[in-house]
Amino acid sequence: MAFLLVSIMAALLLKMPMSHVAQSISKGLGDMLGSLVIIIVLGAMLGKLVAVSGAAQKIAGVLKNIFGPRYVTWAMSLTGLIVGIPLFYTVGFVLLIPIIFTVAYNYKLPLVYVGLPMLAALSVMHGFVPPHPSPTALIVQFHADFSRTFLYGMIIAIPAIIIAGPLLASTLKSLKSTSVIALPVNHIADDQLPGMTNSIMSSLLPVLIIAVTTLAAKIFSHNAAVKNIADFLSEPNMAMITTIVIASYTLGVLMGKKLSEVMAIYAEAVKDIAMILLIIGSAGMLKQIFMDSGVSGQLATTLQGLNMPPLLLAWIITAILRLCLGSATVAGLTAAGIVYPLMISAHVDPSMMVLSIGAGSLFCSHVNDPAFWLFKEYFGLSMKATFRSWSLMETLVSVIGLIGVLCINAI
Repeated sequence: MAFLLVSIMAALLLKMPMSHVAQSISKGLGDMLGSLVIIIVLGAMLGKLVAVSGAAQKIAGVLKNIFGPRYVTWAMSLTGLIVGIPLFYTVGFVLLIPIIFTVAYNYKLPLVYVGLPMLAALSVMHGFVPPHPSPTALIVQFHADFSRTFLYGMIIAIPAIIIAGPLLASTLKSLKSTSVIALPVNHIADDQLPGMTNSIMSSLLPVLIIAVTTLAAKIFSHNAAVKNIADFLSEPNMAMITTIVIASYTLGVLMGKKLSEVMAIYAEAVKDIAMILLIIGSAGMLKQIFMDSGVSGQLATTLQGLNMPPLLLAWIITAILRLCLGSATVAGLTAAGIVYPLMISAHVDPSMMVLSIGAGSLFCSHVNDPAFWLFKEYFGLSMKATFRSWSLMETLVSVIGLIGVLCINAI
């Protein structure tokens, strides 16, 4: 509603012809969602199946046993990294929080010490890596290369997760938490869980398909038939469709579920992301108003006059919007409409711009971010302790992300 009303008001205040306003809004919404709906919906479906099938529980359990109590924070980070690729942040939080509580109870460790590394990994995946909604939408808006953005995102994500996860958590062992929340733990019996190989392969299948087919296209560039097939399968939409078909069997039918049960899981997943899709489409409306009214060109000229590196400027604008708006997704998509003309005029690498905005969108989560309160209440922390743990973790991730973007861009 906010995006829709602001788009109309902006169009009128910028003196666009009234007859063109509705057309611009429709075009912005359609252009944004047209290339995004399939990949985001299929990504949500895969994430839901990974959760319901017990694949995430299996990954967390095995890694916990491998690493043991001494390196439990590293196990939590690795779990968050793996399951965070297909799982949206909120879904991942709700799914993995019982695992955090169980591990903390079994090993007699502080909740924040165990939980923060996993949530840091989930947050980084949410902000940096497709097929999550914000980075995927930014890739489309900036016409960036999907595979390249994913690769750069993972290179930046790993040090961000290490520093803001296990290393930061080691300084917070004395942080007191008094959580009184009774968690409805949907624990699946071990003999009903999918195998470790099945769990990891199914969770990472979109990444594997895109990586293998992209490599195959380059190796067999002289063979037109093989190259065409590889190029076809390496498209994100095709990779996700292929993944859903395979995962429906490996995590569904093979685990004793009827096909109708798998379809019901997918239907629930689509309901979960309906509002996210509307927000993304609405950001497209505002961007289109900026472009059609001519204000994008004026913004580009003004921003260029600031004599600041475009990637740093994009991060600063996004970080300010994040502080004001709270939502990482909304901050990132709003910033995209502002910096898009700057990216074109300054000839900035689109993949780098996606990651710079992604990093800025995670900056300093505080009281206007629902995730701040989710963390505070589940972990039973004071306001001061939440700022010291959650807000500091998000800020570290954001700043490290910016440093990584500037380093890769310089290289």
